[in-house]
Order: sequence, then C-alpha cells, then structure tokens
Amino acid sequence: MEYSTTKPSKSASNMSDKVSRFAKVCKLRSIGVFSSEDPGHICHYKDPNINGAPLVEDSSDAADETECDGTHVHLQPAEVQCKGYVFDVAEILKLFDIVSSLKLAYVQLQQAHIPYNPEKIIAADEVFVSKLKAICKIRRAYKEKQCTKPKVDYSRLDGLREEIEVNEGLLEKLKAQNKAKDDIIVRLGKGLQDLDLGNAILSDTFRQESLEKKNVKVLNVVTFEESFNAASKSIHDFGKPLINLMKASGWDLDEAADSIVEGVVYAQRSHKKYAFEAYIARRMFHGLTLKSFNVDDIMRFDDPIDALIRYWDSDFANFCRKKYLLVVHPMMELSFFGNLDQRMFVLSGKHPRTPFYQIFARMVKWVWVLAGIAASIDPNAKMFAVCRGSEFSDVYMEPAEVDCEGAVSWQGQQKNPKVGLMIIPGFKIGGTIVKARVYLSGVK
Repeated sequence: MEYSTTKPSKSASNMSDKVSRFAKVCKLRSIGVFSSEDPGHICHYKDPNINGAPLVEDSSDAADETECDGTHVHLQPAEVQCKGYVFDVAEILKLFDIVSSLKLAYVQLQQAHIPYNPEKIIAADEVFVSKLKAICKIRRAYKEKQCTKPKVDYSRLDGLREEIEVNEGLLEKLKAQNKAKDDIIVRLGKGLQDLDLGNAILSDTFRQESLEKKNVKVLNVVTFEESFNAASKSIHDFGKPLINLMKASGWDLDEAADSIVEGVVYAQRSHKKYAFEAYIARRMFHGLTLKSFNVDDIMRFDDPIDALIRYWDSDFANFCRKKYLLVVHPMMELSFFGNLDQRMFVLSGKHPRTPFYQIFARMVKWVWVLAGIAASIDPNAKMFAVCRGSEFSDVYMEPAEVDCEGAVSWQGQQKNPKVGLMIIPGFKIGGTIVKARVYLSGVK
C-alpha cells in the first residue's frame, strides 16, 4: 500500500534499487533473528550493478581472505583493498556498525508490514534510507582518496575478532532466553484454554444441579419452541369463542376487524380472524417482561383454574387477573353475557369456572410459561415485533397461511410480499430465532 502521493524523484528511484539489491543480499535470514542462521556469519557481496565496484571485496592475496565457517568470523591479518583504495580498520568497524543498523532497520521495515502499520513503515523507511545514505557517503569518501598500503595494526584486528566472538556468545545466550520465554508463553496459553473449558463445564453442571434441586427440568430451545406453539394455539382457541360471542351479540365483524388493523387486504373474508388473534396477542404480550421464574407449580395442574385457586395470591394469579381486565373490555363482556358478574368476580380476587374463563386461563398459562422459560434458557432472551408494511423474511417471520404444498400463500404484490399484520411476536433465544407469525397481504 502506498503511503505517499509525491512522485518519486530519480534519486529516490536509485535509492529504491539499492534497497532491492540490499534485500537480496540480506534475505532476512542472515540478520541473526532466526535460530537457523548464525548472526556472526558475514559474507562478502559484490554487485556489478553498483558503479562496477563491490561494497566489500577481498584482496587477491590468499593471506587477506576472510574465512566464514558458519560459527565464527576469522579475520586473517591483511590489508583490505578496493582496487587501489586502502580501508582503515576503524573505518571498517564503523562500516560494520552501519551495516548492522541497516539490517536492523530492514527487519523493522518488514515487521511494520505485518500487521500493516503505515506510521511504523514510514519511520522504519526513514531510518533505512539514512543508513543507506551513510554507506554511500563512506563509499564516495573512499573513492576520493588515493589508496596506499598503510601498515596494518594486527593487534586491533585481533581485538575485533575477540569482540565479535563475545557478541556472538551474547547473541546465542539471548536467543536461548527468548526461546525459553516463548515456551513458557505457549504453556501458559494452553493452561488458560484448559481453565476456560473447565469453567464452562462447571458452570453448566452447577446450573443443571441448581435446577434439579428446585425440581425443574433442564430447559432448552426445543422446550421453548413447544411452549411457543402451545401459546399460539391457545390464542387461536380463545379467538374462536370470542368471535362466536361477537356474532351472537350482533357485532359487525368486518367493522370490528378494520377497527383493530386498518387497511389490510384479506385474501378471504375468513382471514379476518387473524385481526382478532392479533388483538388478543397484542394485549397478552403488552408489558410482558422476560424474567426467569419457576413454572413447575403451574404446569403440574391440567386445569389452570385449579392452579389459580391453589395459588390465589401468586404472580401467575395476579397476571391472569390483570390480563382478563385488559383483554375483555367491559362493554364487550356486557354485550356477551348481559352483565359484569364475571368481571366483578375477578376484581374480588377470585376466578370463575365458566367455559369462557377456562379457555382464557389456559391461554394465560401458556403465555406465562413462555415468558418464564425464555429467560431461564437465555438471560439475554429478547422478544421482537414486526412492523406493518415490512417485506417478508423467512428468517424472522412465519406466514399464517400456506398453500397445500406448504408454500407461502399471500394476497397482493407478486414479487415482494408485505406484512399486513403481526399475529404473534417472535423471540431470540441465544443463537436461535423463533419466528414471528404474520399475515401477508397487500396494504391499502
């Protein structure tokens, strides 16, 4: 990735060529950062492309050769010449230091690419170029001098060899320490993974044991889906007598359906029942909070009226009483039964055993169970609604009407079916989506 928009000059291009040639010389593994290479191994490189002169060249005399045995650098007493130019030992040491810094800058430049960090790349590039310029400066200085053959101070060469050997030993020691620390890090990381796995197993075991102590069966998503289907069916079952009572009382069902949800185009007149089911579900799930609580006491009774009488002051009884007053309007009850006796009975804290109230209590039971087990399975469980006019999504929605082959059946647009109304909201339990039930239709 380019980090500069300035067009490179000719000198910058030459510098880039030198960087490329230097990368071929280093090939990274001769720098001394990998265990497979000896950092003390120094090889001479001659590049004919750089003005026809090598960076460092051995003399033709056999006594002037530098021996590389892969472990130590043996500098034999000799004069270092470059086609008539004499290199002083102190200047060679300086050149070695610059080359070492150049290699280190090259490593840092490579490391800045993985992961990619533009700021580190720019900084490393500037250091690399500065070191390369220093080498070029030394090279130009040597060209400007008339080479002579000064006497070589062999004692200084011996000192250089000893210094290299000491540095090699120190480098090997540091590499060994680094490898030992890497092994410790790997071992600690594996131990951390084992601890996380053990904690997860212990957490599941503790949760199951806690539920078993409370005589609660282990809940899962399958259990929730079964309860969701039971709640959906109970809403449908309560909608039937409600519609029949409205018919018997002389209600205009078309006007009542339109007053619940306006502008819905129903494929059949019988589909208007979904408007009443949506009204019931809307009132039942209104203000419902998903929190974990024990539902076994309620589930033990086949008849929910028995549970209401047995636990007359429980949260379930209060929930049932509150929802009846919310779902069944006083004018509705008065038109159905000619009086408000049932309503007054519920307000007094009791629950009548009438057929109408028994069907209602069964619906309340499954909605109550649904809210209780959702948070027990997943504390972060959520309930979601679908807005009218939304495009149908088979990931989050389930159509109320399907054809004989199980395909989606809907009335209206041919390509993108729209949601006419939401019948029952959906739930998200962990990574599982329990789809909301919707009626697909054209919308006026």
